[in-house]
Amino acid sequence: MSDTLYLSLWYPNLRLPGLADKLTAVLGAFAEHGGEARVYSATVWPVSWSETPIFQQVYGRRSGGGDAGGLGAEPRAAVEEALQQLHDDYAYEFQIGWSLWELETPPAMDARWVREPRLVRVTGYGPLFDEGIYETEGHIRVDFGSDGPLLEEGVELDSVAARHVEENVRQLVELTAAAEKASGATARLLWSELGESLAKRLAARLGAGN
Repeated sequence: MSDTLYLSLWYPNLRLPGLADKLTAVLGAFAEHGGEARVYSATVWPVSWSETPIFQQVYGRRSGGGDAGGLGAEPRAAVEEALQQLHDDYAYEFQIGWSLWELETPPAMDARWVREPRLVRVTGYGPLFDEGIYETEGHIRVDFGSDGPLLEEGVELDSVAARHVEENVRQLVELTAAAEKASGATARLLWSELGESLAKRLAARLGAGN
């Protein structure tokens, strides 16, 4: 059963004006680790997730993540535009492309693995947003979406499948480490919506395939 995977990052004594640099650094880490260099969209949420966004800008996206076409926004430009409305009780959400190996759907006669893009959400929290949710979810939270490609639990785990799953996991580990280092985080937590340990599930999955 697939789960939703998150990365939470915390920073010591972070003041709200410093959030922009942290968000820019995290978004910038994607380009070197299977992601795109430009931001797809930016949204500003007031007070809590139940409220209507007060700002939303869709910059667009290039097929394959290339630089041609001029679509998308540079991370710093997108962050600066969204954070012009800087308030303690706002959340600033950005979507950026990230690709993982997945089995082609619907599967062909001969299984074919392809790099499938997804939109990842990177959110920076003001200290008062949703009653101080940053304390449990991080000053910055990355929502990777389904962890399915990191486990491929419905696929027979032969040597080819195992290699692609391992590459996906390595890309995730390298991205989380790069985001932590680039942004200067002092604590990070990779966690799932259902509370299950990805590491334990992965160890069981790879062990079952041997």
